[in-house]
Amino acid sequence: MLEIKNLCVSLEEEDKRILKGVNLTVEAGKVHAIMGPNGSGKSTLSYVLSGREGYEVTDGSARLLDEDILDMEPEERAAAGLFLAFQYPVEIPGVGNMTFLRTAVNAQRKSRGQQEMSATDFLKEVRSEAKALKIDADMLKRPVNVGFSGGEKKRNEILQMAMLEPKMCILDETDSGLDVDAMKLVAEGVNALRSNDRGFLVITHYQRLLDHIKPDVVHIMADGRIVKTGGPELALEVENNGYSDILAEVA
Repeated sequence: MLEIKNLCVSLEEEDKRILKGVNLTVEAGKVHAIMGPNGSGKSTLSYVLSGREGYEVTDGSARLLDEDILDMEPEERAAAGLFLAFQYPVEIPGVGNMTFLRTAVNAQRKSRGQQEMSATDFLKEVRSEAKALKIDADMLKRPVNVGFSGGEKKRNEILQMAMLEPKMCILDETDSGLDVDAMKLVAEGVNALRSNDRGFLVITHYQRLLDHIKPDVVHIMADGRIVKTGGPELALEVENNGYSDILAEVA
């Protein structure tokens, strides 16, 4: 699904190396989690994969469904099946949530040679998905994320993911700023989208999210590299002992 080889990335303006040779393969049907200390490069990895400006790829490759994505524009990566749920979703004043969603869904359907979704079909589907995430009709009518609480913004991200049906979903610290109930709702939304033809990369600091979104594989990232990979028990080890033992071991 996603194959990253020796990915090296620097900040364009500061000539500062952030990623120093990341190797990672996420298989279809699997959930991979990345944990690591602050500044280890976790969010940078998600930004570079989604095509955010300000980063220079100096070496390596990233392929989605065996297609090189690093030279694609962000919207081309999205159309190819990549989705990023932001740590801090932005507000878009003046753009209605429903308009935003329908435009995005139909733009992607068009890029894939599919027929655009009618207003009736779209309304039926978005209401069904919103109900599952406990997003009320008023939220759907408001401008994108404007006046939303932190939990509402994150649920809105998962609603977008449900409507767009991407092949590869990246969640960048989706649990940050969420209370227990909101986190459970977000996790339930993610779990409902797990399937044999979709991969997930979940970036998080905390085991509490992984209690609800149970990963198949856990990676520890430090100083721009993945330094250790294991099963779900690796996240529990971090929760109980922190990163110091693991970092000392790999050093």
